[in-house]
Amino acid sequence: MSFFAILIALLLEQARPLAYDNPVHGAMRWWVRLVRRNLDAGESAHGWLAWLLAVGVPAAVAGLAHWGLYALNPLLGFVWLVGVLYVTLGFRQFSHHFSDIRQALESGDDLTAREKFAHWLRVDAHSLPRTELLRQVIEHSVVSAHRHVFGVLITFVFFWMLGLGPVGAVLYRLAEYVSRNWRARVDGTPSVALQVAAARAWQWVDYVPARSTALGFAVVGNFEEAVANWRSEAARHAPGSDGVVLAATAGALNVRLAAQAPQEVLASQVDGSFRPDPQLAHLGGVVGLVWRTVVLWMLLLALLTLARLIG
Repeated sequence: MSFFAILIALLLEQARPLAYDNPVHGAMRWWVRLVRRNLDAGESAHGWLAWLLAVGVPAAVAGLAHWGLYALNPLLGFVWLVGVLYVTLGFRQFSHHFSDIRQALESGDDLTAREKFAHWLRVDAHSLPRTELLRQVIEHSVVSAHRHVFGVLITFVFFWMLGLGPVGAVLYRLAEYVSRNWRARVDGTPSVALQVAAARAWQWVDYVPARSTALGFAVVGNFEEAVANWRSEAARHAPGSDGVVLAATAGALNVRLAAQAPQEVLASQVDGSFRPDPQLAHLGGVVGLVWRTVVLWMLLLALLTLARLIG
């Protein structure tokens, strides 16, 4: 059932992507704000309690609703499962930004590409050199693919195998959203305790999914380079699990994403480990890498489903 639910959800999301202001995501944002405003008292215990309520309650509701509907009618349970995956899993929540930037760069319109990149990430990108723009587009696209597709998929399958229905998908998406939403702001909110709880919980939730994504990139890309870069350069690319994903991406695509000192560049040229700076062609490589990884995980899930049916 999980294989067909994921497949249908991905197809629906491609055919009719959710808008940013859709009522489901709006309700989740409202719930997270409500919890923060009412429970953020500045103590460590309050931070963890707020996180458990903000993330755990919707995840538990999704799981209980699934099994309640499944008990009434298996078809209702399946429809609910597809619906939950539809709002938590999908490329179109970020891929239109990538596509617009890529089209602008391919047409030679770097100014429009920078404007679209700035609109996507709410940053000032007008002074970015072309190479740096390409590097950041690759990095943010790969991290977004992990967080919106592979991380949700892997966590969902893990919790599904434990008999918890769609709990994993909701847990992962909300844990990621809370980790971003509960960061420091100009007005000093949320409290440090809340920030620490959200960041630490996200590290735990994303630990296995990030490494699974990196492994998938390695399998469908340059395996040896991806694994070697993952083991030696992860901390240089980005802190935490994002560095693992980006390091594996750089090795799989044979592209230099992490900054290097001039002497390091010279040394890599001498020993043959030099990787070129990002080029426009690498954007196509990112698309191929991501879709091959999707096929890989769907194939593995199909084999797992078939084994369970036969067994």
